[in-house]
Amino acid sequence: MDNSMEERLVSPEELNSDDLKKRVWKEFGKLWGIAFPGTVARLTSFGMIVVTQLFMGHVSELDLAAFGLQQSILIRFVNGILIGMSSATETLCGQAYGAGQYHMMGIYLQRSWIIDGVTATILLPLFIFTAPLLKLLGQDEDIAIEAGKMSLWFIPILYYYVLSLTIQMYLQAQQKNKIVGLFTASSFLLHVFLSWLFVIKLGLGVAGAMSAFIISAWLLVIGEFVYIFGGWCPHTWKGFTKAAFADMLPLLKLSLSSGVMICLEFWYTSILVLLAGYMKNATVAISAFSICINIYGCDFMICLGFLGASSVRVSNELGKGNAKAARFSIEVALVTSVIIGIIFWILCLVFSDEIAYLFTSNQEIVESVSRLHVLLAFSVLLNSIYPVLSGKYFILNSIDKYYISE
Repeated sequence: MDNSMEERLVSPEELNSDDLKKRVWKEFGKLWGIAFPGTVARLTSFGMIVVTQLFMGHVSELDLAAFGLQQSILIRFVNGILIGMSSATETLCGQAYGAGQYHMMGIYLQRSWIIDGVTATILLPLFIFTAPLLKLLGQDEDIAIEAGKMSLWFIPILYYYVLSLTIQMYLQAQQKNKIVGLFTASSFLLHVFLSWLFVIKLGLGVAGAMSAFIISAWLLVIGEFVYIFGGWCPHTWKGFTKAAFADMLPLLKLSLSSGVMICLEFWYTSILVLLAGYMKNATVAISAFSICINIYGCDFMICLGFLGASSVRVSNELGKGNAKAARFSIEVALVTSVIIGIIFWILCLVFSDEIAYLFTSNQEIVESVSRLHVLLAFSVLLNSIYPVLSGKYFILNSIDKYYISE
């Protein structure tokens, strides 16, 4: 490595900095500035699924189990792929922003729409043939049939994920985190209101709960489109361009490599719900496991918020040629994520009996969730560490692979 490269990797600011505490608090402030709105965005986006399941529990036990099976297996499977692939958008946009190549951010966004859109279309048959697939896997026939009916409602949600996930990462990479948090929080509040209106007041059942989900989700996408196309991103959005169709292979490789770890994190919990379907009382077992996984998922969304913030900070610093600052940012994010995991661990242990009542009044399901609370608590604790640790590997390596592929 030559001297010029060494000068890029070690900045004068870091060589002269002896006050570690000051550096930690400074990085902590930068990280929270990015992570908090991003975490709100992920929590509220995931929260729409949780709220929908919550209202399904007030329709019937069968619908709660069917939605739990659908959401925990199919949606998590697809979501793992799309979130993993869209993380490439966050990495590349963050690097382009740090390097001052603002025009490339809009091009990366469009390329991600193409790649993720094609991926979603390839996955579409899973939503059309859900019932026979679940029966083939040996799931309870009544639950499989009901889940098959619900799966068609999820097709608009599939393409909502394609657009919203990539847009949120594009905006977050250019420090527009408050806008992302505002949009998703507003959509979440609207979803809660519409779910209450359609399910409780109007008694529309499953159709009402899913309609509320679709309306809230697509109003969020429309709001994001208006923000981008309306001129609030003048430096990074220059309009649609043919350049988006060029050099697709490097982004595709990065999307696949970035997505593997997050996909596995999403998928292994789905196996638990799949196994629950083989138990004697499948309705109770699936409902209990899916409730626990939703709580686990809320903690995971917070961890992803810090992983996303780390990705932005690392990409920005590497774009400036500051590798040591990038590593330091990940270390601060890891410590913060562990502290949050400990807080959730305590909450799961203390409120073990109250958690399930948010979703259902069925005593069997409540007791099943209560029996799982210790395992849930320790899963949440370990879950708080893994995403940021794995991110420490794939963020740096993904950028390196991208440079090599270029």
